[in-house]
Amino acid sequence: MDDTEYGVQIGENKFIRKATVLSHLKTYNLYYEGQNLQLRHREEEGELIVEGLLNIFWGLRRPIRLQMQDDHERIRPPPSSTSWHSGCNLDSQGSPNSTDGQQMTQQSPPTVEVTEPDSQPEDDGVMEEQAEEDSESSAQLLRTKSDAGVLRRGQRRSPSDQRKIRRHRFSINGHFYNHKTSVFTPAFGSMTNVRINSCMRTPQVLRVLLNKFKIENSPDDFALYLVHASGERVKLKRSDYPLVLRVIQGPCEQVCKVFLMEEDLGEEVTYDVAQYIKFEMPVLQSFITKLKEEEDREVQKLRRRYTYLRCIIEKQLSCLPEGAACM
Repeated sequence: MDDTEYGVQIGENKFIRKATVLSHLKTYNLYYEGQNLQLRHREEEGELIVEGLLNIFWGLRRPIRLQMQDDHERIRPPPSSTSWHSGCNLDSQGSPNSTDGQQMTQQSPPTVEVTEPDSQPEDDGVMEEQAEEDSESSAQLLRTKSDAGVLRRGQRRSPSDQRKIRRHRFSINGHFYNHKTSVFTPAFGSMTNVRINSCMRTPQVLRVLLNKFKIENSPDDFALYLVHASGERVKLKRSDYPLVLRVIQGPCEQVCKVFLMEEDLGEEVTYDVAQYIKFEMPVLQSFITKLKEEEDREVQKLRRRYTYLRCIIEKQLSCLPEGAACM
């Protein structure tokens, strides 16, 4: 049969009527009215294409690795303390009330040098300590490159450079690559989003997500799960289309969320099993006890039945003539 007869494909050999998808899409957009999570749709050669942002929640248990590539281009090491630029920075970062520093920069800017601590006058001791603290703090910001570090260093860049850096790489809760936070585990349940369309399957969505944050791990190491509020957990197959499935599940993330988990650590939970997950341990123990008692009763019934049948067979065999029994 022709695929277009069924409408929109949601998985391998799985289709749903186009009218049903449009109905769910209308509800989805009404729920997110006025927000950037609304989805757009169009038709190309009779095929319905939906595109927009998909919210994905982090559910990883193992650390991930951020790529190191091209970080050296936008973050450079601090200049050495004996360079001409460093000397200018030290003088410019001195106390504004220090007239000696101002006169020194006005008289000979090209020949500013940093002398040894023993050869500097005692009056400049305060200015030297402040300059050393500033240089140490800037070096620490380069090493850690945390949230605060990026903000403080951004004050010294032009607006165009800051915009370029923001476009250059996203961050996961403020984490960028460096030797301390290049390997870390995102907070469980924290949310991110990716812009995809209904033609993208699960591996393509995973690749877009990993490329967004420059994650070094392979997309094959991860999987997407539909996690319901009831505790049910369904793993999306490689042939599934996450955006369409999200629309079909409904817009409310209190009912169903899309989680990113490890391929080998995540496990599916059926609806029947999910019904018992939220019970307390004493209640679950009572369920197990009752099931055990029921199992024992069924075993006793089977034993009595087969004991009775065995007796009948043995009685019939004893009534047969000896020659017939040998046959």
